[in-house]
Amino acid sequence: MPPGEKDENEPPASGADLIGALRDHIIHHLLSFLPVQAAVQTCVLARRWRHLWRSTTGLRIVGLDGAESVEDLRVFVHHVLILRERTDLDTVEMTFDECSVDDEVYVKLWTRFAVMSKVRALTLHIQAPTYLWFDVLPVVSRHLRTLDLQGLCVEQSSLDFAGCPALEGLKMNLCDITVEKISPRSLKHLSITKCCSDCQLHVSTPGLISLKLDDFTGTTPFLENMALLETAYVYIGDSCEDFCLNYESGVYCGASNIICEKCDLFNDNCGSDLVLLGGISSAKHLKLISEFGKLIFSRDLKYCPTFSKLKTLLLNEYWCEAPGLDPLACILKNSPVLEKLTLELFSEGPNYKVEMKGSFSSVGRSSAIPEHLNIVEVKCTVVDERILKVLKFLCAFDIRFSF
Repeated sequence: MPPGEKDENEPPASGADLIGALRDHIIHHLLSFLPVQAAVQTCVLARRWRHLWRSTTGLRIVGLDGAESVEDLRVFVHHVLILRERTDLDTVEMTFDECSVDDEVYVKLWTRFAVMSKVRALTLHIQAPTYLWFDVLPVVSRHLRTLDLQGLCVEQSSLDFAGCPALEGLKMNLCDITVEKISPRSLKHLSITKCCSDCQLHVSTPGLISLKLDDFTGTTPFLENMALLETAYVYIGDSCEDFCLNYESGVYCGASNIICEKCDLFNDNCGSDLVLLGGISSAKHLKLISEFGKLIFSRDLKYCPTFSKLKTLLLNEYWCEAPGLDPLACILKNSPVLEKLTLELFSEGPNYKVEMKGSFSSVGRSSAIPEHLNIVEVKCTVVDERILKVLKFLCAFDIRFSF
């Protein structure tokens, strides 16, 4: 190397200002990961940093040590939004530990600011036990791609997000969804976790690729056809109001002529329409979990669709509780290209004490088992009579297990 010429790969001298050497647009991006208070405080580092915070590509309106109330942040955020450069925002996150009725106007105002700044990913979380009420979500943007909501009460006839033609991802957690329909045509990823509703929610999202429906409170949402669906996780928890009245007495409505009032009423109201399984029947990967006594899956199985693309399936003990394990047999019969079956039984995962893998006997293969099925896993805490019953059922189809 000629004298005086510097090697580009030579490590910087000790004590060099590595961050300060970065270009402005990179620092703008890095500052976006800080709470807005910390981002503003960088203005004292050096003359060059005095105004860098004004052009960050994202805003995190949260407390420095966790969530704070809207009231505590109100004045500071007001000044930040006035002094910011009118640059576009990639992300905006607003997280508050409480929000009073008087604070709602400010949260809505900041949400509109984010939308006007062409935000692409918007997060609004209220962590308090009381909801932030929206009669109409103030979200109309052709730039918004993902929306993450928590602790909101939304009351309107439909969430179609017609004003957000690019919206692809929607998460709703701990929300009161008092709407009749969720129907964004552009949506590809939908997650509804621990939400509630006073009416039956219809989900009409034909372009959906992934779905998560976890522990819904109220009547089970009705899923319309999702022809492009690849993965779905559905958990019917204790909060679901669609439960069998006979279950506690030991009578299984799906396998006897004794039908409880609730199951009978549900059948009359729905006819032969599938509530859950019809909408997700095109999925390639499914996880279907339910608490005992819930009637939705067993009711849908009476009109069981064909899962023509299903490759992997995970089920819990709910599917093995009926006499003869009819639910498990039914879904296997209607999954012609299934390759992997996992049963997580009578235990809390993921640390199962017993894991068994099944292999097919060389003698033959039952026609009742999908011809492509080559992996069968059974996970549990202990091998008791309930597990032996499942193993005996599977062994009848020439599947042998090893620990």
